[in-house]
Amino acid sequence: MQLGVIGLGTMGANLARNAARNGATVAVYNRTKEKMEEFMKTHGKEGRFIPCTTLTDILKAIKPPRAILIMVKAGESVDEVIHDLLSLQPNDILIDGGNSHYKDTERRQRELTKKGIHFLGMGVSGGERGALLGPSLMPGGSKEAYDHLEPLLQKMAAPLDYARDDTQQHQKCVTYIGPGGSGHFVKTVHNGIEYGLMQLIAEAYHLLRDIGKKSNAESAKIFAEWNTDPHLSSYLLEITGKILRKRDLETKQNLIDNIKDIASQKGTGKWVVEAALRYGVAIPTIGAALDARIISNQKELRVRRSHEIPFTANIRKGEDLTEDLRIALLLATICTYAQGFDLLERASAEERWNLRLTEIARIWRGGCIIRSVLLKTFQDIFAGKNDEKIRLGAAFSETAQKRWRAVVAVGAQHGIPLPTFGASLSYFDALRTAHLPANLTAAQRDFFGAHGYERIDTPGIFHTKWE
Repeated sequence: MQLGVIGLGTMGANLARNAARNGATVAVYNRTKEKMEEFMKTHGKEGRFIPCTTLTDILKAIKPPRAILIMVKAGESVDEVIHDLLSLQPNDILIDGGNSHYKDTERRQRELTKKGIHFLGMGVSGGERGALLGPSLMPGGSKEAYDHLEPLLQKMAAPLDYARDDTQQHQKCVTYIGPGGSGHFVKTVHNGIEYGLMQLIAEAYHLLRDIGKKSNAESAKIFAEWNTDPHLSSYLLEITGKILRKRDLETKQNLIDNIKDIASQKGTGKWVVEAALRYGVAIPTIGAALDARIISNQKELRVRRSHEIPFTANIRKGEDLTEDLRIALLLATICTYAQGFDLLERASAEERWNLRLTEIARIWRGGCIIRSVLLKTFQDIFAGKNDEKIRLGAAFSETAQKRWRAVVAVGAQHGIPLPTFGASLSYFDALRTAHLPANLTAAQRDFFGAHGYERIDTPGIFHTKWE
C-alpha cells in the first residue's frame, strides 16, 4: 500500500509515521520545505518515506490509483490543496483527515465525483499520541475508496481499549461510517460529547476543591478511584488524575494551580450546537459546556464582578460530597452520551446516511478521547440487548437521583456554577415529566402571533381570539 500525506503538523506527521510503521510506503509533503526536511531527519528511518518538495512530486511518487491524505487546517486551506493537485486522475482517492465541517466535505465530494475522483471525509480522534499509536477513525464518503484503504486503516486504527470479552479483543476502531459528510459529522458529534464530559469533570474538580477542600493529591486519588468504577471508567478520568499530580518544573508546585482558567475552542463545539438546532435535537449538556468555555474567556469581567457582586455561602469546611459526586457524574455522563447519539440518529434519518450507532459506539471504545466503559453498554443497547437497557435505566434509581440533585443544589447554595451538571439534570427531568408547561408557551404564541395550538381532547390545530 502507498499513501501520500500532505501536511506534516503534529497529527499529519504522526499519521504518516503510523502508516509507515504498518507497512505503507508514504510520500510526505509540507508547504514549508524545512518542516518536511526536519520530519525526514527525525523520522526518516522509521519506515519507507519518500520526501516531496512539490505537490507534483507527491503525485509522481505514488502509483495510481493514488491515495492522498490531506492534513491541513480546515477551511480554505483544504480547498487550496485540492485545487493545486492538478494531476489527479479518475479513481484517485483524496482523504481529508482534518476537522472539516461536514457540509464542506459534501461540497468537495460532489465536485470531485464529477471528475471521477473518490473523496473521503475522515474523522480522526486520539490526539497526537493516538495518531501515532492508533486513533479512532471515522471515514465517510466514497465506499469504493474505503474498501481500497480498509486494509491499511485497519492496521493503523486503535484496538478496543474497553473490550470486555475475548470475542472483541482484536477488533479495531475503524468502520465505514456512511455516504456524504457523515464521517466528519460523526467526528463533530464526538467532539461535542467530549466538550460535555470534560466540563462535567471540571465541575466535579471545582466542587472537590472549593467545597470538599480537597488538595490536588486528594482529588487525583478520587478521580483515580472513580476510574476503577466498572460503570464510570474512561480515558478522561484517567488523564485527570495524572494532570492533578503533575508538578511544575519551574515552581515545583502543582502545575494545575499555575494554569489560567481559560479554555479555548476550535469550532467543533459551535458546529455541533448549530447542528442540533438544525435537526431539532436537545443537547443541553453539550451546549452548556460550550457556554462554559465562552464565559471562561471573559476573565477580566469575571474578576471585576467577583469584587462587585460579593457572595457569602455557609460552606461547611471539608464537606464530603465524594459519593454524591460520583453518582452525579455517572448519571450526567450517561445523559451526555445519550444527547450525542440522539443527534446522530436524527441527522442520519434526515440526511439518509443510515448510520449504524452500534458500530459508532464500538469504534469510540478505543483510541478516541471519549472512550469509556459506558460505550459498551450503549453498543449493546443499539444492538437490541434489552437487559443492558434495563441495567442502564436502573442507574437512575430514586436514591441515585437524590444524590444527583444534592450535588446541583450544593453548587447553587454555595455560588459554584455547575452548568453541565444542572443542564443534564434538567434534561433528565424534562424527559421524565408527563406534563410540561409548554401548553402556556403554545398559548402565548397563539395570543401574540396566531400560531395555533393543539388540544388534548380534539385533534387538529386551533386558534383563539384571546381578547
